[in-house]
Amino acid sequence: MHKAHSAADAEVVQAFRAYEERERIANTKVGCALVVTLMPAGSLLDYFVYPDKLWPFFIIRLLCSASAAVIWFFLYSELGRKSSKWLGVVVPLLPVVFIAGMIMVKDGFASPYYAGLNLVLLAIGAVLHWTLMESIVAVTLVLFIYILAGVAHGPLPPSGILFNNFYFISLMDIIVVVGTYFQSRQRYREFALRFELDKNRSMLKESNEKLMELDQIKNRFFANISHELRTPLTLLLSPLETMLHGKDGQFDAKSRNLFSIMHANGMRLLKLINDLLDLVRLESGRMEVKREPLEMSAFVKGLVGAAQQMADTKGLTLETSVEPGLGPVLVDRDKLEKTVLNLVFNALKFTPKGGVVALAVVKTDAQLILTVRDTGVGIAAKNLPFVFDRFWQADNSSKRKYQGVGIGLSLVKELTEVQEGTVSVASEEGKGTNFTVRLPFIKAEASSPPKSDQDLDGNQIVSTPKAEESPREQSEEWLSNLYRRAELFPTIAPAVEAAPLADVQKNGTHPKLLVADDEPDMLRFLKLQLSSHYQVIEAVDGQQAVDKVLQFLPDVILLDMNMPEKDGLQVCRELRQHESTLSIPIILLTARADEETKLAALSAGANDFLCKPFSTSELHVRIKNLVESHHFKEKLAKQNEVLETTIEQLKETETLLVQTEKMVSLGRMSAGIIHEINNPLNYATTGLFTLRAKSKHLAPEQRAEYDEILRDVEEGISRIKSIVLDLKTFTHPDTEQMDLVDVTSIVASALKFLGSEWKDKVHVEQKLASRLMVRGNRNKLLQVFVNLLQNSLDATKQKTYVGEQPTIWIEGSVENDKTVLLIRDNGDGVEAEAINKVFDPFYTTKDVGEGMGLGLTICYRIVQEYEGRISVRSERGKFCEFRLEFPAEG
Repeated sequence: MHKAHSAADAEVVQAFRAYEERERIANTKVGCALVVTLMPAGSLLDYFVYPDKLWPFFIIRLLCSASAAVIWFFLYSELGRKSSKWLGVVVPLLPVVFIAGMIMVKDGFASPYYAGLNLVLLAIGAVLHWTLMESIVAVTLVLFIYILAGVAHGPLPPSGILFNNFYFISLMDIIVVVGTYFQSRQRYREFALRFELDKNRSMLKESNEKLMELDQIKNRFFANISHELRTPLTLLLSPLETMLHGKDGQFDAKSRNLFSIMHANGMRLLKLINDLLDLVRLESGRMEVKREPLEMSAFVKGLVGAAQQMADTKGLTLETSVEPGLGPVLVDRDKLEKTVLNLVFNALKFTPKGGVVALAVVKTDAQLILTVRDTGVGIAAKNLPFVFDRFWQADNSSKRKYQGVGIGLSLVKELTEVQEGTVSVASEEGKGTNFTVRLPFIKAEASSPPKSDQDLDGNQIVSTPKAEESPREQSEEWLSNLYRRAELFPTIAPAVEAAPLADVQKNGTHPKLLVADDEPDMLRFLKLQLSSHYQVIEAVDGQQAVDKVLQFLPDVILLDMNMPEKDGLQVCRELRQHESTLSIPIILLTARADEETKLAALSAGANDFLCKPFSTSELHVRIKNLVESHHFKEKLAKQNEVLETTIEQLKETETLLVQTEKMVSLGRMSAGIIHEINNPLNYATTGLFTLRAKSKHLAPEQRAEYDEILRDVEEGISRIKSIVLDLKTFTHPDTEQMDLVDVTSIVASALKFLGSEWKDKVHVEQKLASRLMVRGNRNKLLQVFVNLLQNSLDATKQKTYVGEQPTIWIEGSVENDKTVLLIRDNGDGVEAEAINKVFDPFYTTKDVGEGMGLGLTICYRIVQEYEGRISVRSERGKFCEFRLEFPAEG
């Protein structure tokens, strides 16, 4: 990437240098023109300042202009253009040299003509595009020439005049150098932007040409592939129709059902191919308009008959109206039929059960107006500008509810425009849509009987070849009839409503299989193929699939990738989050065979996937293998569960034995340590008392340091005593009399004892039930609360708080005959791996010198002594909570 950027930058720099070279020539010519013009004009200044030198200075000025003129004309030659770099430096130095000569002749450093040098410097910055180094050299030469002229003249003028002249020349030098620097950078940035823009424009033009070429290739490919697909598809449909219209009893019901599915989907495919061919013809400009007389009433009635079956299946009302007296109209029947059918089928697809789809035909003086109105879901206002775009879909996700390829409405627009008409849409989301087609109204003198492949009831008619027709004529007639019936066939199968969650036979001997697919024909096909070996449960969308899986817990699941509500991947992810469905095998069906789709399916939790089209034999084998594997895993899981329970019981017993032995050993060791430490502590305490009495004999300036040392020693001895006391409590449990102890009183005492630790530092919240009692020794229970609260206070010190304050919550209540106490803090928490060790003796996460690790162990022993239970839960960096449970006292 860095090398690519470097190469691009080098290209820009090289182009910039070439550009600057051209600009330098032009700017140098401008500089020559200024010198030729302005130097002689300076004689006017000579007339007023140095009238005695008017003519000599005039000759000097003419010589300067002549020199600039020679350079000017020289720049038009090839040699001059090659020498433009150094000539660009010479041109501004010409007036500098000649003006310096005038300064040398008259007044030297006192001459007011130093201002002329400033003008030259200004010209360098404004006209000549120099680099930073060139401008530094130029201003240095100007200053040097001025000094030479002043020194050559002779005596120096007063210091004020000398400082004034040098100040303004130096100031102008700085302005020119800084200005040249920023001007050079700005020129480079502007050039780089123009260069990139030109380059992108060139690339865009080249890409556009390639896209146009690819578009032409695409159109040719669509045309060729569509023609090639028609032949094998026709050879499939012809024998299917023969079998479907054969003698009754020739095939069983299951076979005829399969033939019907195959024929319906073959007709849908042929309709899509014909639509693609129409789009290619429209784009290539090869589609002609063939107008013929058409009786609109009969035409609309025939179209409604073709769509009535789909309307009845969805539970919709299909209404029509034709303006009375409309009479025959000259239109292109084929194109108008495709236009209206696409609009009607589109309205039926997007209108829910109980809705209305209305087709109306009216005329004005110059227009024939066809309107298709529905009470469906409507179109969002932001999507209205795109509804007629090719292959556009309002919902392109894998869980869209309405299927399709986005051809129909695009074809409507282009077929209407080729007939010199227009189509428009008006819609309100949630209320419905209104499509309006406007065509030129041309009155026909006579009408021909409407051609229709349906009877008055809308039933399909299959033409029977006439005996006198030749085989070629019969074949052409059958093909024409087939293509026309395909036009009347909806490209989208009517969506089925979600089936209710019905019960499955509980005593079935076959494994349960859930099949989820929103395509009715695919669902019907899979059920026909699998129902002999499995109890098939159907689902028509992703949400229903999840609900039925959770209800029936099937042995295997077969999911389509693209479904409404939730797609196959989302269903997989949801089922893998439930414990009961975690191990149920899932097979995904998808039309995409790319690697990314396969990885997405496996990542979502699918066990296997099949790409459409698939072999039913392969489907059977894969389902069988997954079911057997699932049953085997279930048996293995049950055995593992028994083994794990047994092992857990053994571990608990072993842990209890180890803990008991550990406590006994620690008790013996701690008793010895206490005895050995107490005696030296007594000697140290006595010695400390004696040393403190000696402090009064010290000098006042030494006494403060002496007392501080004694306090440090006393603090250390106090800590040792505290540790010994904890060890004593741990090794010699108190057998004092137990009483009913008020929890509220104990908490108050513990907080008072630790008041210096938490007041004005930590917020403490208490929520204790009234008369909450625990049976035990008050001192021991107080020690439990002091240790736990001290632990919480230490945790809050280890955390930096942002947007919250250190807080400790103390709660108490009675739950299920137990007194439950909670002590929770929002401190640093405990690591997950340390949770099981916090009650072990001498285990601590604190720094050396901040604790022995006995506080929580003592709490654990005391709570157990009173037939209670203590547990801890924590999340690192967020909280730690201790839960104490004691037998409830009335």
